[in-house]
Amino acid sequence: QVQLVESGGGLVQPGGSLRLSCAASGFTFSNYHMSWYRQAPGKERDLVARITSTGGSTNYADSVKGRFTISRDNAKNMVYLQMNSLKPEDTAVYYCKADYALRIGIYYWGQGTQVTVSS
Repeated sequence: QVQLVESGGGLVQPGGSLRLSCAASGFTFSNYHMSWYRQAPGKERDLVARITSTGGSTNYADSVKGRFTISRDNAKNMVYLQMNSLKPEDTAVYYCKADYALRIGIYYWGQGTQVTVSS
């Protein structure tokens, strides 16, 4: 069955770094664009970063540009989010999402991993 399993979240001080990982299984990973979203308490789930199926293109929310980097390894069915210079406002549950590149409307979500930025 399809699985997206996030890991790497935790508690970090402002200015610190974390690397999130998302392990994919049950589908042809290289046919899917991959994204990281986040949802803070009482707020909507927002796109953080996205990478195309081949890894050839990325885009980021303005709030994380220059601090976060999305990458993928199609040989390992993994997508990553390197987060540097973390701020308290980055605190949220971070979700991995897979979108089928060949047809709109086919997508999968992971269960999320908590990131808390606090001193």
